[in-house]
Amino acid sequence: MFQAPEYTRTVSMRLSEVLADIGVDERIVLKRRRAYLLRESMLTKSDQVLDENISNYYFGSQSEGSTTLGLHSDEDLVICFDQINLIQDWADWEPGKMNSLMILDETVSHGYCMLQHLRYDAPLPYNDVPSEHFYKDRIGRILEKNTIISTAAAEVFEDGEKHGPAYTRDGVNGFIETDYVVAYPCKSWPLQARQWLDQQGVGQWPSDDMKRYCSNTGCFVVAVGSKGSENEELEWRISTSLTERCLMFNLSITQIRCYVLMKMILKEFIKPNFENTISSYMCKTVLFHCIANTNSNIWRDENLLVCLSFCLFVLYTRVLNENCPHFIIPGNNLMRGHISHECKPYILELLQYIINSEGRVLLEIKCDDLGERIQMKLNNNPCLFKTSDIISGKLLKPTAQVIADIILAGLNFIRNSNYEEAIQTILYLFELVSISKKCQGLDKTACRLLAPWFCTTLGSILASLNICWYNNIGAEALTWISLGLDTDVASSKLKLASMLYCIGDIQRAEIVLRYIEGNYDLNIVEPICSCHYHIQPLRRGVNAIFDNYNEEDIYHTTAFCVRFLPCEINCVPHELRHEMFRSTEEDLPFRGQDDVWMDLAVIDSLPYLYFLQYKTYSNLGRHEDKQRALSNLARTIDQEPEIGHRETALNLLGQCMEQEGRAVDALRYYLLSLNLRGRNNAAKLHVCRLFF
Repeated sequence: MFQAPEYTRTVSMRLSEVLADIGVDERIVLKRRRAYLLRESMLTKSDQVLDENISNYYFGSQSEGSTTLGLHSDEDLVICFDQINLIQDWADWEPGKMNSLMILDETVSHGYCMLQHLRYDAPLPYNDVPSEHFYKDRIGRILEKNTIISTAAAEVFEDGEKHGPAYTRDGVNGFIETDYVVAYPCKSWPLQARQWLDQQGVGQWPSDDMKRYCSNTGCFVVAVGSKGSENEELEWRISTSLTERCLMFNLSITQIRCYVLMKMILKEFIKPNFENTISSYMCKTVLFHCIANTNSNIWRDENLLVCLSFCLFVLYTRVLNENCPHFIIPGNNLMRGHISHECKPYILELLQYIINSEGRVLLEIKCDDLGERIQMKLNNNPCLFKTSDIISGKLLKPTAQVIADIILAGLNFIRNSNYEEAIQTILYLFELVSISKKCQGLDKTACRLLAPWFCTTLGSILASLNICWYNNIGAEALTWISLGLDTDVASSKLKLASMLYCIGDIQRAEIVLRYIEGNYDLNIVEPICSCHYHIQPLRRGVNAIFDNYNEEDIYHTTAFCVRFLPCEINCVPHELRHEMFRSTEEDLPFRGQDDVWMDLAVIDSLPYLYFLQYKTYSNLGRHEDKQRALSNLARTIDQEPEIGHRETALNLLGQCMEQEGRAVDALRYYLLSLNLRGRNNAAKLHVCRLFF
């Protein structure tokens, strides 16, 4: 049924419509790119604020927009050490930096280099071997081994699995699997790719402007050598990821759809039996070559099947010749060592079958229900639901999660500081983050999203100091708090209500709490907690909002957990203060790498809202409202799936039960808390109090 050219055009158009339905259209592609570039900017800004000479880059399908929900593409995060200065010319040596000279001679594989260790104080080579991660070659050069990265990274990513230069953390609890790659930057364009800047194919792609931009992006090197090379431990792979991202961002939607279809074919037909042969990166490289060597007017939606067949045919020839040249450094054969003689005939037969089917095999693809969706389109049947709204939510919530991670890192930076040190540090952090007036684009947005959190923390620290001295809150503290009240639906406002409660201003505390409850729509607001990573399906009412995705939606659709530093202790009701002392000496060894929050008092917004309402209504003598708040607290702990600090909420509920004179119920809740977290749990203190 796919033979007639006019029918092929019709099927191509229906196929394009199906791909749009599953999120491969201009709007969703741009949303994906903006979301990842914003996270990239926030991570880099936060590292700069914390005096880390690091830049962060998201690469790969998620950040390019060349994926679907069914492809389950991972995230690729490159962590670039900016204190390293890689040079290809001695004139680029910089004093005071960790300089290394890229060695590109006949002993090095194409697409790779070696790094010669240079002195800090003069543009001269070192003559001594500083550690086991360096090697002195036969002509006296001190070369850096790529093992220096893997040794250091293994400690940071202790729960990750090493794949080449990447450390992979599984996408547990609903999170996307992430590959972390440590890289060194080189500001200059790689010498091995100079020819690429001058050559031009039939398609006049990439354009001269694109190449001019790419030539200024430089490159990275990552810690992996060419397989089977005699210098494998000394080689570093040259990465042109920034250039490739530029190329991807300049593809048409038809070209992106062609790439997505190639990856679906790979997932459905090749990977199940030949896992580590053809990669999606090879498919991307084939696509680049095809675009560069065809006329640009071919790449239209009505020609999608023709374009796909052409790309598959080129892929077939690459496998046949066992040579897939890197698009920018053609001497680097991406297929080297990947296609064995045993599996090659079967892969070629599969590709031949797919090409000869003239599109029929697409009906067999289960990924994203592609085959079923195509059949329904061709038969003019009602289509399955569109996934664009789901994709939007899956972009916005992790963006909020990155904010939570960054703020927790900032709090961890000062968690053991006294008042004066904490105030000075927060002022310093705020000054750096609030430079949004000097920033442009997404950097400006990143600063605007991060700065209010530091205002809230600074205001709370000042308020804690005021309460300690005067049992009141000064004007300066209130000013800072007011600047940070709109970070999200609840957490910053809950800190204000908490400090008002602590100074006995119960009436104003109740007003704030009533306002929070009125704006906390249980069908929309998504809890955010970076202490515990767990993502549930989005709430019923949230998809429609997130489909019109904007970063500012974070303000009124998320509720972060509430965090108090030890120096904010006077803003914390005594029931919650116990959480700052959750760990005995015996508990400390049982903390994990990500348990830095345990020195803070941390509670999810919704249970803390109901707990503070219980306390304020108790003080106001409003018995019915108090009981309603207590019931809401118990119901939330029992039924809300996204509570990161459920054991803390149970501890607060237990103390409420004690105040109600229900000691047996209190003990039951403390034991439930201990069942959730047997170590590093303040419930032990409460159980001891009950018995002694």
